[in-house]
Amino acid sequence: MVRNWGETDLDGQIYAQHMTPAQPRAVGRAMVAAKFRDGRSHIADLRQSGSAKILFPRTHTPDLHAVLLNTAGGITGGDRFEYAADARPGAALTVSTQACERGYKAQPDATGTLQTTLTLATAATLHWLPQETILFDGAALDRRLTVDMAADATLLAVEPIIFGRTAMGETVRDLRLTDQWRVRRGGELVYADALRILGDFQQIAARPAVLKGAGAMASLLLIAPDADTRLTPLRALLPAEAGASLIRPGVLTARAIAADGFQLRRALVPILECLRGAPLPTVWKM
Repeated sequence: MVRNWGETDLDGQIYAQHMTPAQPRAVGRAMVAAKFRDGRSHIADLRQSGSAKILFPRTHTPDLHAVLLNTAGGITGGDRFEYAADARPGAALTVSTQACERGYKAQPDATGTLQTTLTLATAATLHWLPQETILFDGAALDRRLTVDMAADATLLAVEPIIFGRTAMGETVRDLRLTDQWRVRRGGELVYADALRILGDFQQIAARPAVLKGAGAMASLLLIAPDADTRLTPLRALLPAEAGASLIRPGVLTARAIAADGFQLRRALVPILECLRGAPLPTVWKM
């Protein structure tokens, strides 16, 4: 006979709790480092384990292209992923994802975590260009981006988010999302940003000061010695529901919202290619 916690027999003995075994969760760690040698960037170090893999498509450019792959197919409550990218002195590294990341419905007491750490040495360039993260109803995700860069390095980072796929008739109502960025340049904290959405997403997103009913958004950051000269060209490419600011010398940030993922990507592609000075990785066009 199966008994529950606190249930007693005729002699008053308390039976132990019968717990349902927890399902195994996805865990993945991946790290890539780039070094500059013979006029181009090469792999200096590579580590990967669990559900995180890194692919290296063949390119004809001097920078090293790395593509992250989550073999678990997405992130749900209890999953843990850690990514790290290191651009060593003079190296140029571009990191993207093989497809859109997906945040699936989670149990009420479980949250998925995604930690990304970027390191840029002197005269290095690192472009962090993941494709969109699609969040489904009931998703719970804690995401953190930490950057430590030299004063003369160049960082371009973007994080697009889609709140349900409009074309599929999906509506996100319950959402638990925290997203934190921390960037240190030459040892000084130059950029800190935090986003937290908990509860009824439709009610929260409808507020004019939040998303004004939009179904997708993107945060963008450019930190570079010449970032001050990029503000005017960037603003010329921004859609109506977007804004950009030079918050301090060398630090340029922008945020955009859109009705859906298609509209957001259509706006992002020319912006990113302008700031990169080169086409986006091939995975963005597949």
